[in-house]
Amino acid sequence: MSSHGRPLPGEPDEPAEASRPAADQPGAHPTVDFSVFSVDLSSHEMLRRAHVLDALGPDWDPLAALRGEEAAYELLYSGLSAEQQRVYDELVAAGVLPRRGDGHAAA
Repeated sequence: MSSHGRPLPGEPDEPAEASRPAADQPGAHPTVDFSVFSVDLSSHEMLRRAHVLDALGPDWDPLAALRGEEAAYELLYSGLSAEQQRVYDELVAAGVLPRRGDGHAAA
């Protein structure tokens, strides 16, 4: 709208026209509603999980794997220098890292 209350070139003459959806306006391109498409991936997810378990093999022990992972983290955060320990403590205090071990190398 111009300062004189008249529409500017290309503006609709009435506010009702401005609120109409673009597809209803002359010369507008038609739109497609993609919400009608639905893909169920649950069977694919079950197949993916079966392949993962097959690849892990019958001897895979999830508890042993978890214990090994925890031991690796303990070793990773052990034996830190004073500067590394300071940064680690800041990250723990900020909630970025969980507290692990006592900061000393495992014997």
